[in-house]
Amino acid sequence: MSGRIVLNTISHHGKGALSNIVPELTARGLKKAFVCTDPDLVKFGVTSKVTNLLDEAGFEYCVYSDVKANPTIENVRHGVEEFAASGADSIVAIGGGSAMDTAKAIGIINTNPEFADVRSLEGVAPTKNHATFTIAVPTTSGTAAEVTINYVITDVEKKRKFVCVDTHDIPEVAVVDPEMMMTMPKGLTAATGMDALTHAIEGYITKAAWEMTDMFHLKAIELVSKNLRASVAGDSDAREGMALAQYIAGMGFSNVGLGIVHSMAHGLSALYDTPHGVACAIILPTGLEFNKPVSGGRYREIGRAMGVAGIDAMSAEDAANATIDAVKKLSADVGIPENLKGIVKAEDIPFLAASAYADACLPGNPRDTNEAEIAELYKSLI
Repeated sequence: MSGRIVLNTISHHGKGALSNIVPELTARGLKKAFVCTDPDLVKFGVTSKVTNLLDEAGFEYCVYSDVKANPTIENVRHGVEEFAASGADSIVAIGGGSAMDTAKAIGIINTNPEFADVRSLEGVAPTKNHATFTIAVPTTSGTAAEVTINYVITDVEKKRKFVCVDTHDIPEVAVVDPEMMMTMPKGLTAATGMDALTHAIEGYITKAAWEMTDMFHLKAIELVSKNLRASVAGDSDAREGMALAQYIAGMGFSNVGLGIVHSMAHGLSALYDTPHGVACAIILPTGLEFNKPVSGGRYREIGRAMGVAGIDAMSAEDAANATIDAVKKLSADVGIPENLKGIVKAEDIPFLAASAYADACLPGNPRDTNEAEIAELYKSLI
């Protein structure tokens, strides 16, 4: 078999990495940045950690902060209009997945205006040109949007999220500085951290997994398992570990896809505005149980990376079960609800199952399924 790996041209990691933003812009002769961020990051002074550097260097920029937690088609269209009016020649995306997904869509449409309707970007769109030069600066440790070829947009009219997969959308430069993540509240730290774990586990068992992505995913699982609990408690070293973990997970899953957990989680965010990481964390053990007949033989390696004691001496069945239990324990330890009670309405399950079945993440799932089976999985969680 052959495998493909698409990564940033350049990425900077660790404390102080922000200092590379201005040099990366000026080295390319760029003159004005469109800073795409969200209003809370502006309000709480996180965005200013970057804009202060631009000010000090005398580098021109404008701030676009009309970004919603689950960016919509209209959100993107407005951003495209604002970018065109700004006179900017580059994008600096600052935030979690929402800000970076919005920036990716803006950048793609700016260079491929025939996709201005946004909906036509769903799936693997035949864009011809790389997105506007973008530097991505994550403020959460989970989505890895700064290193992926994916972005997700909400279609409010149809009450669904759709996934866009495009090698042209990946930011040329990623700047992963843990200092940008230190102010994350506990709930967001937990949710985004479990999203990173879901990325790594689903990427490890997806149909397209291969040796190079296995290496990324197992290391990411190890780092999340070592650092997430302490990161939620506010430990700065652990937050740096999570910053690296989520990026490494993104290096893997961006190139091999995900599975049923993400396909089911997307509908919850679209219909109920459930935080994506929370939805993934709740569904992950159920997804692992569902996939166990097909991919359970790979669970021992996941459990070993998570530090499950005595797993090498266990039978395959016991090792798989111990791994699922370890996932449940980590999720509970960081305060994630154990089910979807109070979130999912029974009457919405047929719609959710249909949306999950049509989701771009589902084909990567190791076990084939159908709408009826997905509906039963939702029912088991309420």
